[in-house]
Formats: sequence, structure tokens, C-alpha cells
Amino acid sequence: MFLGEFEHTIDDKGRVAIPARFREELGEGMVLTRGFDRCLQAFPRPAWQRLAERVSALSLGNEEARLLRRLLFSGAAEVEVDRQGRILIPHNLREYGGLAEQVVITGMDTYFELWSGERWMSVLEKLDSAGNSIAEQLAALGI
Repeated sequence: MFLGEFEHTIDDKGRVAIPARFREELGEGMVLTRGFDRCLQAFPRPAWQRLAERVSALSLGNEEARLLRRLLFSGAAEVEVDRQGRILIPHNLREYGGLAEQVVITGMDTYFELWSGERWMSVLEKLDSAGNSIAEQLAALGI
């Protein structure tokens, strides 16, 4: 399970350390891809496989399904955690996520996200201002 928020630095080669508590769940490696809201999403291979199967089952006749496939699959990269607990973020994904020096890694239960510090602060501001609305939506779902 991926939980928490961690700040790390990207080195000159585009490598970033993965939080130690996340590494155990990445034993089979992981897939890094474009995420929503200009972040990157990192999935352990088994979780990626389940997601890929569900997305691939969507109709190619549906425009939103095609867009989702393009978002997830065209920029995806299989990455390995090195001996120092780092991954190499491909250049195209670093650019997409606006990742320069500081990266915020956020646990999302079955996967985690990588954000530029600036974009993550913007997300937190949105969460703060939307708190009541989120609570009402959860209440409507019975949560």
C-alpha cells in the first residue's frame, strides 16, 4: 500500500529516490506513465497489468477511451529501482510532469504519483478550498 507524501531531489541524470517504504511493493519493477493533472503515475507491474487489461477492453470506437489509451500507454516506461533505491525518469516524462529539481511523491494506495513541488502545492490549495464539496460528495456515496 502506498501512503504518504515525500519530497525528493532529482539528480542531473534524471534519477530520483523512491521512499524506502514503497520499494518493497516494487519487487517486480514498475511502470511510470503520464498521469492526470500533469503528474506522473507509478504502478507496480501487477497493478499496471490489471489497469492495462481494463483500459484495453474499452471500445476503440469511443473517443474518450482512445484518449485514455494514448495518455497512459504512449508515454509509459518500464523502470527498475536501482541498488540505491532510485529510478530513472525518462526525459519525456520529466518534461510532461514539469519535474526539475524537487519532486513530491504521493502515495495513492495502489500506485503513487510524482509531482513538481509547485503543481503539488496547487493541488493542495484546491483540496483545501473544495473540502466541503468533497465531504458532500462522499456523504452522497455513503462514505
